[in-house]
Amino acid sequence: MDDIKSIGASIIQARKAAGITQGSLADLIGTSSRTVHAIENGTGNPSLGTVTAAANAVGLHVRAG
Repeated sequence: MDDIKSIGASIIQARKAAGITQGSLADLIGTSSRTVHAIENGTGNPSLGTVTAAANAVGLHVRAG
């Protein structure tokens, strides 16, 4: 779970640095702002594809393993 929270914290940091709102990120990746909030806070159960899409949209690259 710590990895998920770490990824979420990195997404928050990159999203804010890029000047992107949670709502805008949600629109970019085709999900809800509620899901983006869950990803960023390491809660809920978003799919790996959605987490990866969020990370990629803010210029981060994640890998499983």
